[in-house]
Amino acid sequence: MIAPRRFFPSVPSLRALEALDRLGSASAVAEELSLTQSAISRQLQSLEKQLGADLIQRDGKRLTLTPAAQDYAGEIRQALNQIVQSTLRVQAAPLAGTLNLAILPTFGMRWLMPRLPAFAKLHADVTINMTTRLQPFNFTSEPFDAAIHYGQAQWPGTQSLRLRHEQVLPVCAPELLAGKAVSRPEDILALPLLHIQTRPQAWQQWFEGRGLKPGKDLGGTMYDQFATITQAALHGLGVALLPDYLAEQDLATGRLTALHPEPTEMPGAYYLVWPEAKSRSPALVKFRDWLATQAQSEDLLPH
Repeated sequence: MIAPRRFFPSVPSLRALEALDRLGSASAVAEELSLTQSAISRQLQSLEKQLGADLIQRDGKRLTLTPAAQDYAGEIRQALNQIVQSTLRVQAAPLAGTLNLAILPTFGMRWLMPRLPAFAKLHADVTINMTTRLQPFNFTSEPFDAAIHYGQAQWPGTQSLRLRHEQVLPVCAPELLAGKAVSRPEDILALPLLHIQTRPQAWQQWFEGRGLKPGKDLGGTMYDQFATITQAALHGLGVALLPDYLAEQDLATGRLTALHPEPTEMPGAYYLVWPEAKSRSPALVKFRDWLATQAQSEDLLPH
């Protein structure tokens, strides 16, 4: 049910309020919106009258927002940005639309990107805009329709499709071994270990999975992304636990050596995650249905 009309202030008055909060002066607002300062003042007065609340503190010609109005303006900014994004989406691709997708940089580049040409051939009417994100974000405050996420798929208000479990291999540059025999998992403990910030317990879990208890402090250097930890391994700085999809090329060319014969499945997995409110978006439906064909066979059902 749509709220009564009295709860829908005019867009020009909301734009004036948002701009005053962001720019800090009526003259700057007037310049940005191509209006006179008196017109801006009238719009703000009209908004106060409709809401029945004081929003503006007036000191001569200087206008500032009350604390409550500042909070309101922040929320309005998100809504106005969403209107802009939706309008651009309709204008750019009026048939199926545009999908704004947040991706993990390494998984996106090495797993998703090689598969996208096949999707483009099947669905030329869908435009996918991609932004790399490592840090958590909120679908309600950022203009993403879906995200490629690693973890346990526990975002409230969302649905998800599991793409694949993460399987890792301990790898290093051949020259790091320099004649050292590494035939057992415990032999790896004698080598420098490379850690990644997003999986701080990965080595601990890997050793414990082989019946070893190496202690909490394994030592070694820390990296923030798989791209950098891979380069560190390639240059002989230590042993890294890399996802199999990321290591396979360098293993095939001999630039890296696997120190264990089989990949190990880790607790986390990669997911496509989307807000429940957007679950019927035509672009998302096409992308999600296609991506399910690329997922591991046992992981096709949304969670």
